[in-house]
Amino acid sequence: MSRRPKFDHWLLIAVLVIVLGGVVMITSIGVPKSISLSAPDLQYPDCGDDAVDCYLVLKKHVIRVLIGLVMMYGAFRMNFKHWKNLSVLIYGGALILLLVLFALGQANNTFATSWLNFSSIPLIDSLQPSELAKFGLVIYLSMIFGDKLSQEKIEDFKEGFGKFCLISGAIVLPILLQPDIGSAMIVAFIAVAVYFLAGANWKHLVFGAILTMMFAITAGSVSERISQRFTAFFNPTAECGEGFCWQSKQANIAIGSGGPWGKGLTQGIQKSYWLPQATDDFIFAASAEELGFFRTVILVLLYAVIAYRGYKIANHAPNKFAMLMAAGLTTWICVQAFVNIMVNTSLFPITGITLPFMSYGGSSMVTSLVAMGVLLNISKYTTENAYTFDRRGYSGTRVAQPRYSRRYISRY
Repeated sequence: MSRRPKFDHWLLIAVLVIVLGGVVMITSIGVPKSISLSAPDLQYPDCGDDAVDCYLVLKKHVIRVLIGLVMMYGAFRMNFKHWKNLSVLIYGGALILLLVLFALGQANNTFATSWLNFSSIPLIDSLQPSELAKFGLVIYLSMIFGDKLSQEKIEDFKEGFGKFCLISGAIVLPILLQPDIGSAMIVAFIAVAVYFLAGANWKHLVFGAILTMMFAITAGSVSERISQRFTAFFNPTAECGEGFCWQSKQANIAIGSGGPWGKGLTQGIQKSYWLPQATDDFIFAASAEELGFFRTVILVLLYAVIAYRGYKIANHAPNKFAMLMAAGLTTWICVQAFVNIMVNTSLFPITGITLPFMSYGGSSMVTSLVAMGVLLNISKYTTENAYTFDRRGYSGTRVAQPRYSRRYISRY
């Protein structure tokens, strides 16, 4: 009898269910945005008009999902060791694209000039380099701290902390200057997670945290937009009309009006020009209005499954490079997901980041799915046979022996 492939089926199922759920929700809530994109100059657009395409957003989203799934399969088939050789190219390419944004970046109806537009490419439209930068940073840091530097050098201030600041700062700074505060925060969190798991000196981490807090306080006092977002967070009842707290208020209305079981698909009201970015940054709130509390809890649990399986894969990775890469990719997807959900529920200031695997956005969708393909490939080489439904062939208890850092991922 042929042996089944050994990879993490539960991780794959969780990702595919979220992706499918995203397609369903884009179908349900994407009509208003489709109308505004396909016929922005019509005063009273209607789906019966020839100039109006009520499913434009859905068509683009499905194409991006298909591209992402194909690339995820390619990443799954490619041995994770090859990413070590590609890390410099991907990291360098992402950095170059981030620098190109200073000359060619477009805001696309947002505050940050984070996109490179390609109007000549149908259904693709634009590229957001910060999404590629997240992927490139994880791989490059994993290669440096998992393969190039010894533990003694990682703990050294110049060799370890200095290189960490240089590599991560080169990515974070251009993103901050766009300015895209949310993406910069996620990138910084990813970098710290990889550095921490690599065995960083805790004194260097504390020093870095103090510097970051000082910078954040200074930026908040200087930037009016940042201070407004914190004002909206700490004073959610403030009167601001359609100003800085409008998004949070409309998201709360959407979630609250959904009740336990929701209004039903296509029946949501907030998506119709009340809730900005209903298909993008606030898709969780728009979905909660139509699905209700109990169904959105299932979505949250699916992200928790991804976190659990991802860190489990990292804990049983075959070498330090794979461990850091698996942990970094998992941290990226899960931290971004839960920050987005907290923003939608007013538990965190507005950041402008997407919900992985669900939000309308090609760069985020494709890079997130590729990241899961890499994680699934690593799961094929883990040190225990824990990733198939069929565990016949071994009846004993298997205990992982992580040996790559003094800070191990929690055992299960």
